[in-house]
Amino acid sequence: MARMTSSARPFLNRRLAEFGTTIFAEMSALAMSTGSINLGQGFPDTDGPEEIREAAVRALRDGRGNQYPPGPGVPELRTAISDHQRRFYDLNYDPDTEVLVTAGATEAIAAAMLALLEPGDEVIAFEPFYDSYAACIAMAGAKRVPLTLRAPSFRPDLDELQAKITPRTRLLLLNTPHNPTGMVLTAEEQSAIAALAVEHDLLVVTDEVYEHLVYEGTHRPIAALPGMRERTVSISSAGKTFSFTGWKVGWVMADGPLVSAVRTAKQYLTYVSAGPFQYAIAEALRLPDAYFDSFRTDLRRKRDLLGNGLRAAGFEVYQPQGTYFITTDITPFGEKDAYAFCRALPERCGVVAIPNSVFYDDPDAGRSQVRFTFCKKDDVLREAAGRVQHLAS
Repeated sequence: MARMTSSARPFLNRRLAEFGTTIFAEMSALAMSTGSINLGQGFPDTDGPEEIREAAVRALRDGRGNQYPPGPGVPELRTAISDHQRRFYDLNYDPDTEVLVTAGATEAIAAAMLALLEPGDEVIAFEPFYDSYAACIAMAGAKRVPLTLRAPSFRPDLDELQAKITPRTRLLLLNTPHNPTGMVLTAEEQSAIAALAVEHDLLVVTDEVYEHLVYEGTHRPIAALPGMRERTVSISSAGKTFSFTGWKVGWVMADGPLVSAVRTAKQYLTYVSAGPFQYAIAEALRLPDAYFDSFRTDLRRKRDLLGNGLRAAGFEVYQPQGTYFITTDITPFGEKDAYAFCRALPERCGVVAIPNSVFYDDPDAGRSQVRFTFCKKDDVLREAAGRVQHLAS
């Protein structure tokens, strides 16, 4: 007998009706089913520093974090996050009241959107969006307002930003270094954005997970600028910097009242997570400068290795200033539909990539853009570069 439902109303909340399976899940499954090289999802194929992995094992064996850790995060990690901000950016955050540990940056973004937005608020964010931004804004009942970053430079149009601010604008959601384009905001751009935030009394949420992966330019938190600390929620995580993406250790840094607001939402999402890993990341954040420098140098070399291979294959390559990713254009192949191109790519040459078009509200702005990740072993990148050469034949 068929099971009856009480109404014809769809099961999925209408705020999420436009969202389905993430493009990352779809393309990673395609990579598995075809045996292709996965240059779609941004996770390394090697683990991070051995001493940090051993620190996690030691915490497990010592019984640290095996039960619920404190809701805001273990004190050792909150102190290490505070010390990291002071060490690299001369920013001071009280580890007890101004730092919150989260289940990766993704939860931090979700908690911030749920805490700080009301239905009808507007959020201006760089387009293309990292996919969780749009979903989190929707779950909060707010409206996303895209500021489109256009090839080849992907620089924000600050006059357009100013024009998009309305009385309903509540928050600017920034991502620098920017995923997927690799754009890094300049000091001048950040100053102009900060001035607009102060002038219009806007909150700012910044996703800075690639802060240590800047190849051209310099990363500087916007919270350091005049008038910004008290209105900025800064978000980062350990996954990208230390190559332990599965540990899901992220954090929020902000003025006490902002952290309190975000913590109120966060405690009803996961409450706590990653107990033993928090102790390990506390040690990771204290690694010497040589670690951060060598890691960045190695990723820059991998960027150039894959970028040169993609150019040789015929792609138009937009050189990223930071992150794990290279954005390309498929127009030189006579192709215009990035999604169709990426669906066919595994069968054509055994490589998986991500269509940037899924990160845009504007269907034309990113229609022909394809993103590849280069956080892989050298031999994997060389093999992938060799495989895509077949596209030109």
